Amino acid sequence: MLRFRDAAVTDADAHALLADYFGERAAGFPPEQGVYRPTFPAPEQFVAPAGVFLVVEEVEVVEEVEEVEEVDEGRVAEDGAGPVPVGCGGVRRIAPSPEGLVRYEVKHLWLRPAARGHGEGKRLLAELERRAIDFGAEELVLDTNASLEAAGGLYRSAGYVSIEPYNDNPNATNWYGKRVR
Repeated sequence: MLRFRDAAVTDADAHALLADYFGERAAGFPPEQGVYRPTFPAPEQFVAPAGVFLVVEEVEVVEEVEEVEEVDEGRVAEDGAGPVPVGCGGVRRIAPSPEGLVRYEVKHLWLRPAARGHGEGKRLLAELERRAIDFGAEELVLDTNASLEAAGGLYRSAGYVSIEPYNDNPNATNWYGKRVR
């Protein structure tokens, strides 16, 4: 079972997940586009109500264990095995759209390979969208690279449409947006 935990981008789990994400992106970055340039997010941009950063954790469901201790919202066996970080993502407020809409940007949505293919990316995206709407978002935007075909498919299936570039991210080739209000 996966759950979402609010975390600072400087949290050890968040930092490790971002490092793994950037490493995977660098390894798979199309050579004809140059060198992947990772940028760790600024912590203050992911603090409510300006934004939020989530760590996705796999929580072992314990059913018939005699001695169990509570850890946060999950339960773990007495041997100390706890939640395992398997992904991350965030939203942050950016400059308004040209039409004056309150914009939030989806950033660094990523799951470890073993956590992919079960609809968890869609769940994470929906949770990030919900949080942004709660903060007052009227439009959500994101950028990605065309080489990330599954990501593009996820965004399109969630109602995102191609938009003109709203930033100068050297790693991006595709920009998407979605009105939420």
